[in-house]
Amino acid sequence: MATLLHDAVMNPAEVVKQRLQMYNSQHRSALSCISTVWRTEGLGAFYRSYTTQLTMNIPFQSIHFITYEFLQEQVNPRRDYNPQSHIISGGLAGALAAAATTPLDVCKTLLNTQENMALSLANISGRLSGMANAFRTVYQLNGLAGYFKGIQARVIYQMPSTAISWSVYEFFKYVLTKHQLENRTLF
Repeated sequence: MATLLHDAVMNPAEVVKQRLQMYNSQHRSALSCISTVWRTEGLGAFYRSYTTQLTMNIPFQSIHFITYEFLQEQVNPRRDYNPQSHIISGGLAGALAAAATTPLDVCKTLLNTQENMALSLANISGRLSGMANAFRTVYQLNGLAGYFKGIQARVIYQMPSTAISWSVYEFFKYVLTKHQLENRTLF
C-alpha cells in the first residue's frame, strides 16, 4: 500500500524531473514543465508510466527487503545493533534490487520522456504508451543491452542510499528499543 501511494505522488514528479533532464529540454523550470505538459498532454501524461513505476518498485522493494534480511542472517545472525553489518547489508541489497529492476526503469524513462529521437528511430508517430510497447521499443532500438543502459549509475545511486536508510532505521530501532527496555526495568 505504501508503494501504491508513494508512486501516485512521486510519478508526476519523476515525469517533470526526467523532462527537465532531457538534452535540449524545452522546459526552463519545473513549473513551466508542469504547465506545458498539463496543457498539451493532459493529466494522463503524468501517470503514463504509473503501472511501470509500480511494476518496478514492487519487485525492487521485495528484492531489497528479502536481500537485506538474508544478508543480516549471514553477517549478523544474533541481530545485534551493528552499524557495519547494516551498512553492508543495506548497500548490497539496494545494489541487487537496482540492478535487477534496471530494465523496468529504462522502459519507465522512455514512457515518461517520450524521447523524440528514440520514437522516430523506432518509426513511432504520436505517443508511446504501455509497458509492453516500451519493452518492444527498447529492444527494437538497442537489443538486450538496451534494457541495462544506466545500470552502473542506478547501482551507484542506490547503494549509499539504501545503506544509509538501513543504518538510520536500525539506529533508531536500537535507541527506541533500548529506551523502552530501560523504562520497563524502572517500574
